[in-house]
Amino acid sequence: MIRFGAFLLGLMGCVAGFAQAQSAGEAPVPAAIGTPPASQPLDFDRLDERLTRLSREDDMVGLAVAVIENGEITFARGYGVTAYGEAPVTRNTVFRWASLSKGVASSLTAKLANEGRFALDDTLASFKTSLRLPGKGEEAATLEDLLAHRVGVVSNAYDTMLEDGRNPADIRRSLAGLKVVCPIRDCHSYQNVAFDAVTEIVEATTGMSYGAAVDATLFKPLQMTTASTGRAGLVGSASWAKPYEMKRGAPQPVRQTVKEPYYRVPAAGGVNGSILDLAQFARAQMGLAPDVLTPETLVTLHTPRVYTPREQSRLGNQYENRMRDARYGLGWRTYKYDITGARVVGHRGAVEGYRSLMLFDPELDSGVVVLWNSNSRRPVGIELEVMDMIYGLPPHDWMRIDPPAFGAAK
Repeated sequence: MIRFGAFLLGLMGCVAGFAQAQSAGEAPVPAAIGTPPASQPLDFDRLDERLTRLSREDDMVGLAVAVIENGEITFARGYGVTAYGEAPVTRNTVFRWASLSKGVASSLTAKLANEGRFALDDTLASFKTSLRLPGKGEEAATLEDLLAHRVGVVSNAYDTMLEDGRNPADIRRSLAGLKVVCPIRDCHSYQNVAFDAVTEIVEATTGMSYGAAVDATLFKPLQMTTASTGRAGLVGSASWAKPYEMKRGAPQPVRQTVKEPYYRVPAAGGVNGSILDLAQFARAQMGLAPDVLTPETLVTLHTPRVYTPREQSRLGNQYENRMRDARYGLGWRTYKYDITGARVVGHRGAVEGYRSLMLFDPELDSGVVVLWNSNSRRPVGIELEVMDMIYGLPPHDWMRIDPPAFGAAK
């Protein structure tokens, strides 16, 4: 179970107000931004140099990174450009958050449950959503199962139908015809269309659109000034990153159009926002906004529910098992971090032209958030390089930007 130290600190450490913007023309920065604690300063000069180099790699376009250290946003910068030939990325540039949207949805849902609006162990059938599961599984599966991806159908069920323009509610009804891959609650099978039944539950419970409910319950109370749901919220932003994908044979990423399908499942993939807003949301997940997300709500969200072997295999193959014991809570992944044994919480997201990630230690109130507008895998290494710094571990080229040692293969 998640430890309680961060939540106790959060009860005392929530900070209100705004500080002067660090750069002309940028929005005010939340007062949580400060200087690194003198006891364990992080080497931000080194981090800045490495991120600058990363942003110049052929598979990169734009990038934004923020670090939260002992509850304060001590680093928040943009690199590269919003699009080739266009403006630089700043800490106020808006990106798609992709599947980090699931953590927004689960936070809203757990908050409503802890307010007594419904219970997480209520069956999905009791909410009368469009979701139908094989063998009337919706009568046995609970809201908790849905948020933990334990509904027993193949991972990413019928995402291709969503991408082809089918109505999400119609797709959810058709899930009943799938084969069961495991009994409900027995395994983790990641979902988008099924997960978005949360949108219907929130709207029926609050009497508001999903976007309005998120805005009123989370974004505005957390002073997330650029955050939104929906395509219009992205393209209507004063500064927004355009989507790029590296295509086979192309020397650099190719610009894409902003696709609509995953905006039609807003609980699964519909949120936009800047790196500063993502950092504010991360602080709330650390327990530093207890008036918005209570300690009890955070325990509900972050407590691991199910082991995720596919995620653990990926970590082992690509990142030398730096993070182990990969599990899933409610819209959030949890791991044990290397030899420290610390339980860390986070998630990653991907939708055509955009990637995102968050990783933090809730007991240290420290972590990192990253947004970028290409399909490069290199920025995933940022979370490991920053967390290694936080834990005082030796530097390692997790971004894979250093030249190979003499005589060694890259």
